[in-house]
Parts: sequence; C-alpha cells; structure tokens
Amino acid sequence: MADKPSHLEWLEVVDDNDRVVGKERRGIIHARGLKHRSAQILVFNSAGELFLQKRSCNKDEFPGLWDSSAAGHVDPGEGYIDCARRELAEELGITAPEALEPLFRFPASEDTGWEHCSVFRCRWDGPLQLQEEEVEDGKWLSAQEMTRWVEESSPALTPAIQKIWRRLQSIDPNLDR
Repeated sequence: MADKPSHLEWLEVVDDNDRVVGKERRGIIHARGLKHRSAQILVFNSAGELFLQKRSCNKDEFPGLWDSSAAGHVDPGEGYIDCARRELAEELGITAPEALEPLFRFPASEDTGWEHCSVFRCRWDGPLQLQEEEVEDGKWLSAQEMTRWVEESSPALTPAIQKIWRRLQSIDPNLDR
C-alpha cells in the first residue's frame, strides 16, 4: 500500500486507443473524467464459485459495494497483466494464482469510469488475506447466485462487476451450469 493518499498517486492518461498521452494525479483524472487504465480480476475456486470483495467504506468510488475479486489502476510503465498480479497480491494475498487468463477488454467509457479495462480470470483454492484498507469483506458466490444478483440489477453491486459478469456470460455458455 502506498504511503500517500490514493488521490495523489500518479497514473497515465491515455487516449481512445489506449495510447499514453501524459501523466496526472489520480484525483485529477477522476475529477476531470480523463481516460486511464485498470485491471479487474475474477477469482474462481474449483467448485466454480466466484469470490466477490466488498469495497471499503473509505474508498472514494463505490464505497461499501460488492465488486470483482480484485481490481486496480495500472501504474505508470506497468502492463495490465502485471497490474492484475500486483492487485491479487495486495488485495487478496494471492501471490501464485493458477493461470491468470486474459478474458476481454472494455474501452474507456462513462460505464467504466473512463478506464480502459482488462479483465482476467484465475482459479484459487488457497487462503485469502484481505487488505483491510481496500476490502471490507468478501464472499464466495455460485454462478447462479451471481447471475441472479446481476439480473436484479442489485444496487449492492458496482456497475463494473455487473458489466463484467454480463460479458462473461455471453462468452462462457457453461458459466451457470
């Protein structure tokens, strides 16, 4: 975890094609709606359950809502997969996941908080160590439970995880079985 407040962290600003066009502080990027990058990771166990994290109530965006297993901004000079590995370790204590599989990407839009977003999946049956500053709670859900929550457009879920789950359902027909 960084020693300085998250709004002071430097991130790369990118264009519509995900090319770096500059750097700016995280707080300014969010306030101005500048395009930037993030990685989202879905952690499944061998029973096919998805781990969701409940975001800390101290987060500046979507506090207290249920979100993907781990997620974070891509640091300057970092690639999406390196960001995914870093976030798994920081937020969940996962340092050696079984294959970290790239699933799909979303272009930056209002729906993604102006983030070009790369989504990854991995399997993990080991213990989790939740980072208290970032993650208030966590739970495993069956695919059927997750689908039901998304179909209900539950206000307890972040818009990002709802969008990610819908896309995953469209590319993985065996997800809910």
